[in-house]
Amino acid sequence: MKYRPLGDAQVSAIGLGGMPMSIEGRPDERRSVATIHAALDAGVTLIDTADAYHIHADEVGHNESLIARALAGYGGDTSDVIVATKGGHLRPGDGSWTVNGSPDHLKEACDASLKRLGVDAIGLYQFHRPDPRVPYADSVGAIRDLLDAGKIRYAGVSNANPEQIREANEILGGRLVSVQNQFSPSFRSSEPELDLCADMDIAFLPWSPLGGTGRAGGLGSRFAPFAEVAREHGVSPQQVCLAWMLAKAPVVIPIPGSSRPETILDSVKAVDLELSADEIATLDAAG
Repeated sequence: MKYRPLGDAQVSAIGLGGMPMSIEGRPDERRSVATIHAALDAGVTLIDTADAYHIHADEVGHNESLIARALAGYGGDTSDVIVATKGGHLRPGDGSWTVNGSPDHLKEACDASLKRLGVDAIGLYQFHRPDPRVPYADSVGAIRDLLDAGKIRYAGVSNANPEQIREANEILGGRLVSVQNQFSPSFRSSEPELDLCADMDIAFLPWSPLGGTGRAGGLGSRFAPFAEVAREHGVSPQQVCLAWMLAKAPVVIPIPGSSRPETILDSVKAVDLELSADEIATLDAAG
């Protein structure tokens, strides 16, 4: 495994996104735990989750609890694993997603996540999504308070634009360590945020980095250049996609979602895939 900075820590250059293990279409827990253990065996030290990763209204934090059980049941050392969770997004149980960025809610959500994860301080706590009813400064101010109280080790924001990133870092007193935005070959509108993070030396965590296309050839069939480069290297198009992202800036840490051991094991191989400048230019122009 290769590593990249997250605050003053070093984490695996490829993380594991836990969402597919807990939302619609989720597998049984045994397979999910096997996926998490496979990631740990491969050197993954960043696992991303959120209290909103669940289906039914009465199972808030399903994914956090699942990850906590998987870590507790792992036979090896997990002291260097950072679990990154988020608050401010909700699932009422009817299939919809809503937001609540009020400071009171974020602080209560953090306390609940602490209990589910069974830790004294959350590794990385992120404001999940801006709430148009609440001033952004108020929401991020709650994250600052949690940081000051020692309930979280690092603070991040998600689904933020450049102005919000700058504002968050100012409110946090220069302690913003990460931004998690959607970014993939098919969704590149967060490139300005990626570039800003590189300038500010803040980790950029692309969510849904494979574009939600799955492993059944979706990425390769829709993006011929990725498939062509993959054939030349004898690897999967998904590996090429992640290697392309890693080459964009040293602050990029993709967090591909996975619910099968074989998919996360394929993803982590991207850290050893070196693309030529011509290949990167071709992929930059694709999509």
